[in-house]
Amino acid sequence: MNHLQYETSPYLLQHATNPVDWYAWKPEAFERALREDKPILVSIGYSTCHWCHVMEHESFEDEAVAAFMNTHFVNVKVDREERPDVDHIYMEACQFISGGGCGWPLNCFLTPDGRPFFAGTYYPPVQAHSRPAWMDVLQHIYKSFKERRKVVEEQADQLLGLIENSDARLFGQVIEGLTPAQAFTPVALQGIALGLLKRADREFGGFGGAPKFPSTMTLRYLLHYHFFTGDGAALQQVAVSLDKMIQGGIYDQLGGGFARYATDRAWLVPHFEKMLYDNALLVVLLCEAFQLTHETLYRETIEETLSYIQREMLSAEGGFFAAQDADSEGVEGKFYVWDKTEIDALLGAEATLFNDFYGVSENGNWEHVNILWRAQPFESYAQQHDLEVESLKLRLQQARAVLFAARDQRIYPGLDDKILLDWNALMCTAFAKAYQALGTPAYLEIAQRNVDFLLDKFLQNDGVTLFHTYKNGQAQYDAFLNDYAFLIEALLEVYSITFDTKYLDKAKIYTDYVRANFFDAEKNVFYFTSAHQKDVIIRKIDLYDSALPSGNSAMVHNLQRLGILFNEPAYRSLAAAMLMSTQSAVEQYASSFSLWALAIMNEVHPIPEIAILGEDAFEIAISMQRQFLPNKVLMASKTESDNYPLLVGKPLEAQTKIYICQNYACQQPVESVTVAYENLYSF
Repeated sequence: MNHLQYETSPYLLQHATNPVDWYAWKPEAFERALREDKPILVSIGYSTCHWCHVMEHESFEDEAVAAFMNTHFVNVKVDREERPDVDHIYMEACQFISGGGCGWPLNCFLTPDGRPFFAGTYYPPVQAHSRPAWMDVLQHIYKSFKERRKVVEEQADQLLGLIENSDARLFGQVIEGLTPAQAFTPVALQGIALGLLKRADREFGGFGGAPKFPSTMTLRYLLHYHFFTGDGAALQQVAVSLDKMIQGGIYDQLGGGFARYATDRAWLVPHFEKMLYDNALLVVLLCEAFQLTHETLYRETIEETLSYIQREMLSAEGGFFAAQDADSEGVEGKFYVWDKTEIDALLGAEATLFNDFYGVSENGNWEHVNILWRAQPFESYAQQHDLEVESLKLRLQQARAVLFAARDQRIYPGLDDKILLDWNALMCTAFAKAYQALGTPAYLEIAQRNVDFLLDKFLQNDGVTLFHTYKNGQAQYDAFLNDYAFLIEALLEVYSITFDTKYLDKAKIYTDYVRANFFDAEKNVFYFTSAHQKDVIIRKIDLYDSALPSGNSAMVHNLQRLGILFNEPAYRSLAAAMLMSTQSAVEQYASSFSLWALAIMNEVHPIPEIAILGEDAFEIAISMQRQFLPNKVLMASKTESDNYPLLVGKPLEAQTKIYICQNYACQQPVESVTVAYENLYSF
C-alpha cells in the first residue's frame, strides 16, 4: 500500500495498491521533492474516467515502470473532483504545451517548487497512435531535468506566466461613467440569442456536432429569452433539444437519469458515465420548461430522474454521491445495453411492441448490442399504430419494469461515493426547483435535509469556513468559490420552499465571507481559491460556464437576489460591475458564458419583488411558484418583519395579500395568484 491508503476519494483508493509510491496532494510530497531536488509527477483523473483506468492497468501497475517512477520522481495522484483548483492550473499548462484541448488522465511534470514544465494526457505502454511510450516520456523528462536544468527552469517560468495571464483577454475596457442601464440593453440580449441560434442543431437539438453535450445553461438562456420576447425560434430550440435528449440513449430509458454526453449528433450513443451535476442542471432546466409549457414529457422526466437520484445517489446521511462509472466488468456500457434475445425471453408476447418502440434489433444499434431509445414520441407512435396513448404508455411501463428488475441483477457500474459540496448544492437546488414545479412533498424534504447536512458536515472549526469534500465522516480540503456560490443559491432556493429565514441569513453570511476571502478588487471578480489557501502555486480566476457554471457567474446571480432581499446596494453594484467587466467576452462567446448572459438579462428585465403576507402566505407562495417566474425574488410570511425590507410596512389584514414591487415600490396588493402573476412584469 502507498500513501493513498489514508485517503477517502474512490479514485485515489483505486491507486492505493499500485506499486507506484503515490502521494496525495499533501505537504509531505512537496517537502520531499524540495529536500531531494526531484521533479514532481502530478497525475490527475477521476473515478469514472475510462482512460485513467486504462493507463493505470497498463503502466501504474507495472513493477518496472513503478520502480523508475519511484526512483526518479515524487509521484502525486490527484482526484480532479476533489481538487479542481489543481486541475485548472495544470490543465492550462497542458493546453499551452499542446496548443489544443487536453483530457484525462492529465500527467504534468513540475519543478520541485511546483511550477509545471511539461504536460500531456494518456500515454500507452508502447509507442502507438502517434503517442510515445510512457517509459520513453519518463526517461526523456528525467534526463532533461538533470542535464538541461536551466532550460527546464526557463520553460517553467514561461509557462507559469502564460497561465497567470490567461484570463486577461476576457476583461474588457469599462467606459467611465457608463451606467448599467446604458450598458445592458435588449439589443445585446438579441445579439446573444442570435449568436447561439446560429450554432444550433435544428434537427436533433443541442449545438454543434459530435460529441454533443447537453449545454444546459445555453438552453436556459434561450428559454428565458423566449419568455421576455416571445421569440419562437428560441423556444423551439429548447423543446427539440430536450425532446431529443429524453428520447435518446443519453437518457436511461429504464432507470432515469442522463449520461454525461453523447458521442453522436443524434444523442443515441452516450458516454455512459452519469454525473451528479449534469442531472442537477438538467432537472433545473426541465423544471423551468415544464413551468412554462406544462408538457407531460418534462414532468415525467423530472420524476424519473429524481427517482434515480433518490434510489442510487442519495446517502443515508442525506448527501448525494458524485458519479457512476461508464464501465462495469471492465466493459463500457455493459450494464445498460441489451441483446434482442434477452428482451424477447423476458417480455414474451410484449417484446414485439417494446422492441419496435425502443429501436431494438437483431444486429443492434451500437457494437452489435442495443441502446434503448425512442425513435418518436409516444403520441405519434400511438397514432401510427392505432393505439391509445395511455394504453401504450402503460404497456411500455410494465415492460420496462420487467427489464429494470432483470438489469438490477447485473453488476452495477462503479460508484464514486464521495460527497462534494458544490455538486450537492446544485442537486439541492434541483430538488427545491422540482418542488416548486411539481409540489411533490418528498422533494422539499430531501432538499431541506441535504442543505442542513451540508451546513453541518462541511463546517470547519471556525464556525464559518467550509470544506469541499466529505466521505465516511471525514471532510477535507478548503472549499472553493463554486462551493460557496452554489451553496448560497441552494440556501436561497430552500428558503423559497420553506420560508425559514435562517436560510436567507446564512446565505448572506456566506456571501460576505466570499467577498472578504475570494475577491480580486482589481478585476472585480472572485478568485477560485480563498486567500487562506496556500497549497497551489497561483490563484486562478474561473469565468467560463462549461460543464459546471462558473462560481463567478453564480455569484452575480446571488448578489442580484440578495441585494434586493437585504436592501444591500453594494451587492447589486458589485453584480453590475462584474457584468460590465466581462460583457464583451459574454457577448462574443455566449455559449461559454450563458449564465453570465442570464444575469445580464436580469439587468435588462429588472427582477420583480414579490411579498406575500398573511395566514395563508406559504400556501399562496408555493402556488404562485408553480408558474414560470424566471427572475423573481419572493418572500412569504405570516407576520410583518422589520428585518427584511420586502416585509416592512405591510400590515397584516384578514385576507392574505400579495404585493408586486420594484425597488420596494409596490402596486396595490391583490389576493388572487392569477392577478398577481398578470401584474408581475407590468412595471
